Amino acid sequence: MFPDLFHIGPLAVHSYGTLLMLGFLAGIWLASRQARRLGLPAELGIDLGLWTLVGAIIFARGAFAALNWPDFAPDPKRILFIWREGGLTFHGGLFGGTLAAVLLARRRRVSFWSLADMAAPALALGYAIARIGCLLNGCCYGAPTSLPWGMRFPVFLDAGITTHPSHPTQIYSSLGSLVILAILLKVRARLPARGQLFCLYLALYSIMRAAIEVLRRDFTAVRLLDGITQAQAVSFVILVAAVLGLFLLGRRQASKTRPAPPASP
Repeated sequence: MFPDLFHIGPLAVHSYGTLLMLGFLAGIWLASRQARRLGLPAELGIDLGLWTLVGAIIFARGAFAALNWPDFAPDPKRILFIWREGGLTFHGGLFGGTLAAVLLARRRRVSFWSLADMAAPALALGYAIARIGCLLNGCCYGAPTSLPWGMRFPVFLDAGITTHPSHPTQIYSSLGSLVILAILLKVRARLPARGQLFCLYLALYSIMRAAIEVLRRDFTAVRLLDGITQAQAVSFVILVAAVLGLFLLGRRQASKTRPAPPASP
């Protein structure tokens, strides 16, 4: 693994933090392009990226620390060492980023659903890049496998102890997210209601995440109940909400475009 990309004197440039920032920058670029499609100012994509960056990192790190508090309790200031150690939860980041988008929508007086649709492809692209950071950092891997692409990951980096060949679930997640991105770009012009693209992203991501968690269970994913991880449980809730959102937003749009009944004579 390559937790450090390179060194500048005594300063280490960490792979996880670098790929995370590259993911955000790529997401901002794509959000700006999506903004023009939606008839919004391109600079709104930059604003959305910066606002969600702050909200997502605060909540993603906070949720990770809360779920792994015994590891942080002896030295709570480690919570701040995101760029060096990694450790973010996507669902926490999704909540924080969504909250930031709601606040930005109110401040700029634009539809939240327009901002959400602007962010959907950017989320897929940014996630695909950030997961490569997880691979280089040696975290979030899966169960042992005999498949030829199994990889060894560090258990104790300093001691040189590694796992048996294991599923590189970070690569699975990255490739899956790129497939989701392709689907979103393919269907975005066919979805009539604002917000449906975002709901579709949430539904597709939840399905992908729940499937990949099967390979991470008991290795780098925490069980919530017998046979179910924390991320799978949250993904199920988000999937139900996303499917409901797709239906309700589509029905609302249909009611707006339905011709009014003729007036009575």
